[in-house]
Amino acid sequence: MNDLKPIAFEGLDTTRPLLIAGPCSAETEEQLLTTAHALAREGVQLFRAGIWKPRTKPGGFEGVGREGLAWMRRVKSETGMFTATEVATRAHVEAALDAGIDLLWIGARTAANPFAMQEVADALQAAGADVPVLVKNPVSPDLELWIGALERIYNAGIRRLGAIHRGFTSVDKSIYRNHPVWAIPIELRRRLPQLPLFSDPSHIGGRRELIAPLSQQAMDLGFDGLIIEAHCSPDAAWSDKAQQIAPETLAYIVRHLIIRDRNAATEDLNSLRSEIDKLDDELLDLLTRRMAVSQQIGRYKKEHDMPVLQARRYEEMLARRARQAVERGMDREFMRTVMQAIHEESIRQQMKVLE
Repeated sequence: MNDLKPIAFEGLDTTRPLLIAGPCSAETEEQLLTTAHALAREGVQLFRAGIWKPRTKPGGFEGVGREGLAWMRRVKSETGMFTATEVATRAHVEAALDAGIDLLWIGARTAANPFAMQEVADALQAAGADVPVLVKNPVSPDLELWIGALERIYNAGIRRLGAIHRGFTSVDKSIYRNHPVWAIPIELRRRLPQLPLFSDPSHIGGRRELIAPLSQQAMDLGFDGLIIEAHCSPDAAWSDKAQQIAPETLAYIVRHLIIRDRNAATEDLNSLRSEIDKLDDELLDLLTRRMAVSQQIGRYKKEHDMPVLQARRYEEMLARRARQAVERGMDREFMRTVMQAIHEESIRQQMKVLE
């Protein structure tokens, strides 16, 4: 993907962060226009709203559908803002393009389904679309699935292509609606450095008080933009009201973001980086010694006809190390991920002995 183009339109301020904002759902024409005008007064140029809403269970509000596209045209004509919405099917793509929607995004549930992604890609290709498309990460922390979804859209001829990090579903209790697992978008950036990367703090946090700190974290990590849910009356929203904020609150958050210089000189960090390299070498030495002990354990289990996996001890170890990590100022999920990876390699070392 070396020939990607910027997510840009004529007249759009692309100063970092590129901000996309608007309500979770288009509910009524009045709600949409009131929100849009308020955001336009705060300087927002890219307006988002869900026209079709995938719901976990049937019976909930699933969006107003095509009727809302006419409201989006009014938003564009009255405010001058560019418009964006989510698509999940061929019919969505065709309707959105016919309505002149300027930017499309693909949600986490759709990104997790290669068949659905291919349908969207085929619709874009058939239309000869030259429209920016952003792809959210799948609900599961699967980087290859995310990249595969992006490749399908790229293969359809889309060159204004970007990714949205909206966090991942986790079975563990967390302050977040969707755990950020920052390592995954960081690895995506390493693999595809030309790909614009957006953060969705609304869906990561699930609560409006988390939007500001999550937005700052994204800027600290060099993200290119933010997509944030804003509503004229957040507490009255028909969907996801807990994670929506008022336009003036959004403006306050954006004004107070600290934008780091991604091109700053790093010579003064050399000594600290050398220290990190030394510590990494020590970590590798420790892991080598740990795996040697794992092989000894494997030989003992082989001699005594014991199963390799000791599930109860594994769960106790995970809980203990996660607790210790938190006491030392580290993230619980981070330590669980580290220990799970170490345990998998330990099992592999024991299995080698059993072969």
